[in-house]
Order: sequence, then structure tokens, then C-alpha cells
Amino acid sequence: MAEKSSVFDMIGPVMIGPSSSHTAGVVRIARTALKLLGGKPEEAEITFYNSFARTYEGHSSDRAVIGGLLDFKTDDKRIKDSLTLAPEQGLQFKFKSVGNASTMHPNTIKLQLKRGNENIEVLGESKGGGIINIAEVNGFKADFSASLHTMIIFAADVKGSIAFIAGVLAHDDCNIATMSVSRKGKNDMACLVIEMDSGVKDVTLAYLKSLSWVKQVIYIPDIDK
Repeated sequence: MAEKSSVFDMIGPVMIGPSSSHTAGVVRIARTALKLLGGKPEEAEITFYNSFARTYEGHSSDRAVIGGLLDFKTDDKRIKDSLTLAPEQGLQFKFKSVGNASTMHPNTIKLQLKRGNENIEVLGESKGGGIINIAEVNGFKADFSASLHTMIIFAADVKGSIAFIAGVLAHDDCNIATMSVSRKGKNDMACLVIEMDSGVKDVTLAYLKSLSWVKQVIYIPDIDK
């Protein structure tokens, strides 16, 4: 199915920086990773691929990704000083670059984040106009835009689990926009990604987290709010 677009996608977001794909998109990828982690990271290893690897310093993608990890929005003037502000806010970071990864989108970035005992790895793609795709989370295929309310559930590969979760969300009056599932193998750990038009009640989240076959539930509202 072709991706939907609008005139607003071509205009792009209100932002700091020279390029929507190299700055605004990178900020949004980093803010999504921060939400997935559950708070500001203490350590970050950031790998730029392909076009990003060649231009991340000149196009300020390095400042953008650190700004996003500090939870700055795309129009936050502090982004230009983020490399200096990060250590002051307890974030240690390092950059790596891989210039020729032919299987990846031209504007790809990988974030490996640590906060206390929590770790997460996020692979994101910046598609232009501030539009992003979170391609992977912890090695599982994800493919979500972070522009809708998003729920990620890591759970055992149990028969009927997808229909059951969909039923729980329907009972909460949540309309599912997209749903995808990936797994390591048959009867192994699975990852369910659900994008919704509206938010989820706390009681519903608590119920899903209480299920014996569910390992982790991550809920992200619209990251731009």
C-alpha cells in the first residue's frame, strides 16, 4: 500500500536546523527512542548510516539526535547547544558512522540507550519533511511512524493473543489504525506494534501488563505533544 502524504509533508515541520530529514526527523527519532526507554538515557551510542554517516556533523544531525534525547522538540532553540548541554544533564554519548549499508534506508540511525538497568536499541529512518519510520525495536521489526498513539507489547507467542489484545482495546473504545507482529521464531518471543487513533486508559495498560504471557508493555502518545 502506498504511503499517504499531504501538502504538510512537503512543507515540513517548524524546526531548528538546515534540513528536515537531517535535523527534524532525527530529533523525532531520538524523542521516540527516549519514550521507548521510559526517560532520559544516561548513556547513548549513536550510529549514523549512509547519507547520515557522511553529513551528520555538517547538517547538525549530531546536535539533533542529542537534542531529541534531551526531550527537546524540533523547534527548540537549545538544540544548537545540545552537545554541551548533554553532559550537564547526565548524558554521556558517542557517535559512530557506517557509510555503506546497502540494505538500509539512506537516512538511517541506530540508537543504543541505557538508563539504570534499562536498555533499548532503536533503528529509525528519516524520510523527509520530519516524517520518520521506527524500523526496529530491540531487533524486532516495528515499522511505525510515532505520529499516532502507539503501543508495543513484547509477549510470548501464544495462540489467540493478537485477537485477545485487539478485543481488550476495542472494549476500551480504541480504534486501531495499524497493527503488525514479528517474532524471533515459532513459540518464541513476539513483538506486537499497534497504532491507534486515541489514547489508552491506565486501567487497560495495567491489565495488559498483568497478563502472565506479557513481558513488557510500552505506550507512547503522540511524541510531538
